[in-house]
Amino acid sequence: MTTPLNAPPYSDGENLKSIILQLLTEVRTTLPVKVIEVTNDGEVSPIGRLSIQPLVGQLSAAWSVLPHGIIYDVPYLRIQGGANAVIIDPQVGDIGIAAFCDRDISIVKATGTGGGPGSLRRHDLSDAVYLGTIMGGAPAQYIQFSPKGINIVSPAEVSITAPKISSKGEWAHTGSITVSDDVVASGISKVTHQHGGVARGGAITSPPAAGVAGNNASFAAGLPAGMVL
Repeated sequence: MTTPLNAPPYSDGENLKSIILQLLTEVRTTLPVKVIEVTNDGEVSPIGRLSIQPLVGQLSAAWSVLPHGIIYDVPYLRIQGGANAVIIDPQVGDIGIAAFCDRDISIVKATGTGGGPGSLRRHDLSDAVYLGTIMGGAPAQYIQFSPKGINIVSPAEVSITAPKISSKGEWAHTGSITVSDDVVASGISKVTHQHGGVARGGAITSPPAAGVAGNNASFAAGLPAGMVL
């Protein structure tokens, strides 16, 4: 075979390598992306969808950077097993990582069940799945696990709802506690408990004193009604 004038003397191996590299440019694996739009906002609901934009642009023949377009209807990862979940929906502006499936997943997204590929495309940006945040600032609301223990912080409110809540250990609390029903300590109700050594009548006891048990106070009978001791 005659080599054309002014043509670089590429070997068959180099030509094959060039072809393989060109084909590999069509294979998408993972990319950092930016969240553009989110369907969910932290509410209790099925997993939503995102719109994302890849952050690593394409290169033209002149080596100029061409930004990617927006990828729509992207499912995202949630820690969930059956009806049990940790709900932390992505937010607009998050920087995360997206993976691109090796086959068309449009039918699975539409039906939630198995099926054939929606087309013959392979490793395509259209078949993205958002895996989570990889870059972000310091959080304002979080659960922190450290060698010192577990720290739960919220700038708003922490709400726990269950038919029964059990805990074990000593409690140290700062601030007031409001109870709508009753408090039972060592089998004694705060609402219905009684004090011994108190004469019946209209008198009321004084506020509790530190180190003084309520049932050790003694009161004289016949005090004026409404008198505070």
